[in-house]
Amino acid sequence: MTKQNPISTRDRILDAANSLFYGEGIRAVSVDAIAEKAGLTKRTLYYHFKSKDDLIEAYLVSRDQPNLAAFQCWFEEAEGSAADKTFAIFNRVAENARHPKWKGCGFLRTVAELANMPGHPAVAVGAAHKKKFEDWLSDRFAEAGIEEAVDLARHTALLMDGAFSAMLTHRDPEYAEAAGEAAHRLITDRLKVS
Repeated sequence: MTKQNPISTRDRILDAANSLFYGEGIRAVSVDAIAEKAGLTKRTLYYHFKSKDDLIEAYLVSRDQPNLAAFQCWFEEAEGSAADKTFAIFNRVAENARHPKWKGCGFLRTVAELANMPGHPAVAVGAAHKKKFEDWLSDRFAEAGIEEAVDLARHTALLMDGAFSAMLTHRDPEYAEAAGEAAHRLITDRLKVS
């Protein structure tokens, strides 16, 4: 019989923060609530994170690679051109948005809650995440032989963030599908030119 490694205290805190921050928002959730959900004392939480701000930053950092990996996986699994593969990402976002626990893009929601604090470290993490997605798209478009891949990636990233915003506002995943159709047209037009 093999023993599973027990989850670290830090990871328990991050799991609790992910659940609560994503589900309720960063301002609505207290450090006490996170400690309680993690089954720890507040003192233990503060041993691992010196402040709530540090925990908010770590929450977004913990979401960065899994989110990017999901987009990459959806792109790679899809068949067809770069336009088809990008369209598949938007469709998977729409599919996820149909889940009752979907609350939107955690990065955009967090940055919006911190709009009056542009120097907050979590704002930098959110901006870096969005830039990584844009750069990754640019690389995929360049690999497909598309000229001006950087501009096209920025346009596509804007469509994605617009879709996240519209879905959150209207609670309608069809906005992601519509944005995906627009991205498909943009990319197809660039593929014809290249």
